[in-house]
Amino acid sequence: MLFGLIDKNKSLLKKYSKIANKINELEESMKSLSDTELSGKTLEFKNRLKQGESLDDILPEAFAVVREASRRTIGMRHFDVQLMGGIALHEGKITEMKTGEGKTLVATLPIYLNALTGKNVHLATHNDYLAKRDANWMGPVYEYLGLSVGYIQANMDKEDRKKAYQADITYGTANEFGFDYLRDNLVYEISDKVQRGHYFTIVDEADSILIDEARTPLIISGPSDTPSELYRRFASLAKRFIIEKDYTIDEKQKTLALTEEGISKAEKLLSVDNLYDPSNIKYLFHLLNALKAINFFKRDKDYIISDGEVVIVDEFTGRLLPGRRYSEGLHQAIEAKEGVKIKEESVTFATITFQNYFRMYEKLSGMTGTAKTEEDEFKAIYNTEVVVIPTNEPVIREDKNDLIFKTEKEKYQSIIDEIVKRNQKGQPVLVGTTSIENSETISEMLKKRGIKHEVLNAKYHEREAEIIAQAGERNAVTIATNMAGRGTDIKLGEGVKELGGLFVLGTERHESRRIDNQLIGRSGRQGDPGESRFIISFEDDVLRLFGGERMKNMMTALKIEEGQPIEHKMLSKVIRDAQKKIEGIHFSIRKRLYEFDSVMDKQRTVIYNHRDWILEQGNYDDHIKDIFMDVVERIVEFSFDEVEEKYDKSSISEKLKQYLIISDIKGNTREEIENEIFDLLWKRYQYKKEEFGEDFNKVAKFVMLRIIDEKWRYHLDSIEALKEAVGLRSYGQKDPVMEFKKESYLLFDQMVDSIYDEIVNYLMRIARVVPEKEEREAKKIYASLNFVHNNVSVVDETNNGEGSKNNNKSKQSNKIKKRYKVKR
Repeated sequence: MLFGLIDKNKSLLKKYSKIANKINELEESMKSLSDTELSGKTLEFKNRLKQGESLDDILPEAFAVVREASRRTIGMRHFDVQLMGGIALHEGKITEMKTGEGKTLVATLPIYLNALTGKNVHLATHNDYLAKRDANWMGPVYEYLGLSVGYIQANMDKEDRKKAYQADITYGTANEFGFDYLRDNLVYEISDKVQRGHYFTIVDEADSILIDEARTPLIISGPSDTPSELYRRFASLAKRFIIEKDYTIDEKQKTLALTEEGISKAEKLLSVDNLYDPSNIKYLFHLLNALKAINFFKRDKDYIISDGEVVIVDEFTGRLLPGRRYSEGLHQAIEAKEGVKIKEESVTFATITFQNYFRMYEKLSGMTGTAKTEEDEFKAIYNTEVVVIPTNEPVIREDKNDLIFKTEKEKYQSIIDEIVKRNQKGQPVLVGTTSIENSETISEMLKKRGIKHEVLNAKYHEREAEIIAQAGERNAVTIATNMAGRGTDIKLGEGVKELGGLFVLGTERHESRRIDNQLIGRSGRQGDPGESRFIISFEDDVLRLFGGERMKNMMTALKIEEGQPIEHKMLSKVIRDAQKKIEGIHFSIRKRLYEFDSVMDKQRTVIYNHRDWILEQGNYDDHIKDIFMDVVERIVEFSFDEVEEKYDKSSISEKLKQYLIISDIKGNTREEIENEIFDLLWKRYQYKKEEFGEDFNKVAKFVMLRIIDEKWRYHLDSIEALKEAVGLRSYGQKDPVMEFKKESYLLFDQMVDSIYDEIVNYLMRIARVVPEKEEREAKKIYASLNFVHNNVSVVDETNNGEGSKNNNKSKQSNKIKKRYKVKR
């Protein structure tokens, strides 16, 4: 199997080498072109693409043009291996290129080629500093060739952000690209969107972003606009409403509606003029929930109170479902009814993982110094292959076996002695640590020995890049957490080559071999000399948790004296095996998160496509007809009396009262009844349209979007609770993912029904308002949003399912249900 992989890589490199030769053959002819002729090639390429040529057809010429433009503008000429890396990126591969091989320059080739399509091309990097640096550094190449380039920064305002996305090429952090996608799906005007699709992206430091950070979803949240007192207030108010007099209930559908008398009572108690003014949506919502809590949810039947918490009872099995919560604020309404503590949290408005965000691109590629060890994960999650590109110069760095000490104390003493020894001869030392705490311990010890040094722990990116760039100077001692300074090259100072180059000293093996390889790869760039070694102890986490005790006993049996290290290839292999075990565990966790979020991704796509459709329309009549028909079908379906084998027309008439329609139903067949109800609703809808005049569509748009957003937020809350709950099902021999799929589909189906019901209810009763007021209400809530990239815990289980790239390019539809078939 291994030989197959090696051969695959070899055959790809052979193919790329042939294309690189073609590019080289064009070099002299490109050099002979004037500036005007060379930059004019862009227009020529665009025309050729319009006439039917493919990007692959023009690749050799386009790459030759970029190489020459780069030579003229920034004085850098692409090596052959860089051309090969560029071809791999264009093909949607993850390219492994060692540190110092010029990945920033490599990216200009596929970026230029793909930007010729006129579609958006993104380069996602690790931090704002690198996004700005690389865009400014490579910008002259693109601009010389007539393409525009922009970059995104965290605190950029909307107009500048939009301008950056309008450019042919956009640099930015993975975080900002993801957050902008989520923000774009919270807007109330299509013109407020900043992104323009997802065509081609290159992810720099792909292993870090697509793998290490894949467990941490992007979350847009905001403070809950419902203080617990409001739930308590409505729990108290609800007791004053009388069934049949102030509201009617439908036990089959678990719905209820206020009567005219009930509406008047609510307006009086709440001191509002009109309960159905859009600005009073939340009051109506809380009142109905408080009434549902009283009428439909009974203590010790539907839920119990345990340790001051409302715990749901499964209606089918009678088992408790700890961790599960009723959705759409209903759980809080029950907590208020029972007088227990109301769980107040920030509200999640939108969330997505990097895994699903980057899979949206039609073509995803990435570059990093270390990717081969994670090839299975890249393939399973992103459907991308890894290609290892050879270095321009052979690597002559010497990588020594690990030195292993019995205790941490001995390890640290040896580390300090080694640093002092190298420093005295002037050799620069880069010390890699796995935590800020460890880096500070070493720093304190070095201070006592009088060794001047810099400490880097990934807090200040611009200062970080400056420090890491100086790490190759004579006598430099730099202590860095393993991730610090990624993306910045360490060049050797004068006379350092003669001293043996940069010495990299690892103070602890990381859980991932890839992170260790990143650290080692800092030394020996571009054929420079260098050396690396790890000095570790049996008290380090990786060894302590995975086999350290056995090795420690071995040291004791061998009577190894204090301060005496062991150095052996066999021990290094044991450590690598331990790392492989841990990598496997982390992959399982990320795979599980991906499986959960992929279910959510389908639902998110449906909702976001539906929002887009609403934003783009000027007239909603056809869409409202579809909604009415869905609601009508459910009203009729639930009115069927199976014992009598006929439709209960009196219950339908009662139901219609909630839409302020008083009418006796005359039809007998299902079709007749459905048409009759539809006509009654449509007549009232037309009356409301006329009442509003030309403002109706604008107000209808804001009402529909607000209802969708409100329901979606509560749905996200329910989904989070469901994730926690299904984790416990594995103890009952049930697959948590399958359980999650089934239940989340049902929750989504219920949410869509609820959206449709609420839209109809609202349109039938909506009060005349100034559209600007409704717009203000709709947008107000987004003023206090937080943007978080936090750790998440998921069920830790393995799964063998295959992933594939999901472009999410399904056509937008005005019907949510057409787009999403629920598996019941």
